Amino acid sequence: MAFRPLTARAPAVLLREAKPLKAIFGHAQRLGHLQRLLESQLQPAAREHCHVASWREGSLLLIVTDGHWATRLRYQQKRLQRQLQMFDEFASLTRILFKVQPPTVQQGAAGHTISLSTDAGATIQATAEGISDPNLRAALERLAAHAKPKD
Repeated sequence: MAFRPLTARAPAVLLREAKPLKAIFGHAQRLGHLQRLLESQLQPAAREHCHVASWREGSLLLIVTDGHWATRLRYQQKRLQRQLQMFDEFASLTRILFKVQPPTVQQGAAGHTISLSTDAGATIQATAEGISDPNLRAALERLAAHAKPKD
């Protein structure tokens, strides 16, 4: 008896037909729709810092990127709740919870960038020339090499 592999199916077909994937896909679509409704009521600056985590039994849980935005949104909580209740999807909204969860990947933390002026580089280089310790001198020369020329 030979094994006959199943024919390949398009990912979109799998998402619509496979029961576990269908449930996950439906839940993701629902959260995406709720996110769009929430963003329509948030200030433009707050939209990237606030995401819908769950919506059940009249309670909306929002994930906020830092404490600053959580505090700002808590001050606006009553207004936001009234505005969201106007949508059919949020008609039974009784409370909004905020949870602070910083992003897992820091967006600006790719590496250290050193920016020195030409004058600072020249001063460090002059200091390095007067140093007798070879390790310290080499370190200062490497630092001085980061000076940017004037444009």
